Amino acid sequence: MGVAMDGMPFQAGLMQGSPASVENQVTLANWRTAPFNRWAFSHVSEIIPSAIIAHDPSRVRPLATSSMDLTGIAYRTADGKNGTVGGMVADTFTDGFLALHQGRIVTERYAAALAANRPHIVFSVSKSITGSLAGLLVAKGELDPSAPVSDYLPETTGSAYGDATVRQVLDMTVAIDFTEDYLDPKGDFMRYRRASGWNPVEDPAEKIDLRGFLATTKRAGGEHGHTFHYVSPNSDLLGWLLERASGSKLSDLLSDRIWQHIGAEMPAYVTVDRLGAARTAGGMSATLRDLGRFGEMMRCHGEVAGKSIVPRAWIDDILRNGDAGAWSRGDMAHFIEGGKYRSKWYIVDEDREAFCAVGIHGQWIFIDRKAELVAVKVSSQPLPVDEGMDRHIMAGLRAIGTHFG
Repeated sequence: MGVAMDGMPFQAGLMQGSPASVENQVTLANWRTAPFNRWAFSHVSEIIPSAIIAHDPSRVRPLATSSMDLTGIAYRTADGKNGTVGGMVADTFTDGFLALHQGRIVTERYAAALAANRPHIVFSVSKSITGSLAGLLVAKGELDPSAPVSDYLPETTGSAYGDATVRQVLDMTVAIDFTEDYLDPKGDFMRYRRASGWNPVEDPAEKIDLRGFLATTKRAGGEHGHTFHYVSPNSDLLGWLLERASGSKLSDLLSDRIWQHIGAEMPAYVTVDRLGAARTAGGMSATLRDLGRFGEMMRCHGEVAGKSIVPRAWIDDILRNGDAGAWSRGDMAHFIEGGKYRSKWYIVDEDREAFCAVGIHGQWIFIDRKAELVAVKVSSQPLPVDEGMDRHIMAGLRAIGTHFG
């Protein structure tokens, strides 16, 4: 047994041996549960078929380092509890933590099975990366946010998306009859997981796939656009939209238009279903530093070394044009009081131009432009959603921003 950054024992025997003993085997059935997730989350491509998001070795941009001790920065959570950044990192099953100030690494830490050259799954941070990619297609006239989804995907006619617009998909305001219950063993969410290749298919005759699942989703009552309703199928549908609009596979599209241009030092990956559909809602894995590079590009108005990667106007739109009313009427309004959601990003504080990408089990990219800060946290929390940990992480990341400005 080893000791991880959070002080919890790391089951060092996981997947060791030829083969590993039964109790140490990580499988498709257990990879998201503790303690197996502490190994699985940095070895996803060994568990689920994954497409490579290639980088360009000739364009790797080294990150300068200027180490600082941020552990003593104190904060108070929204529910009145005190903490420190060091305690937050230690107590929330952190596998990797990186902070960049003015583009320089000030903190970089690894634990469990993670290392600098190993990708870690980021779950719903994938949504925000996909939402940023959408901005490039919009800028080139390949995708119209105001157009009906069915203009691009006639297969969705009659589904929840049949009369929704691309913008409503981007902003999670589709009126869809779907519950995001990660722990439900029998409902639509489990069928969705099987369709995406994330859970075993019990019946070999069940020829389920992700796109087929999306095309059969049910519409809820009410109007599209009225209420923020967080459901992951929206973001997988966005990946399908980007593929159809561009004529390219999602992994190639992301590589060609973003990953090769941010200075990434390693390829990233995205899980795919049995027919090659990319899980853009949650299936991406990348190294800690490359996630930092992506966040730094977003902080710098979409530019890297003076070259525009994601259009500045798209990022400005993310920060300025979220629907506060839809957010307040939604089921996550307590997560960020007075917040907004736009193009798969959470708006934390408009005055500071602070926004973030968040994934289950403790994945974060947090950007505070006023502080010139990008913070990345990848984790293997036992539960998909832990509101107590989320409050500490959010408060800790915001406190780092306040520390720098």
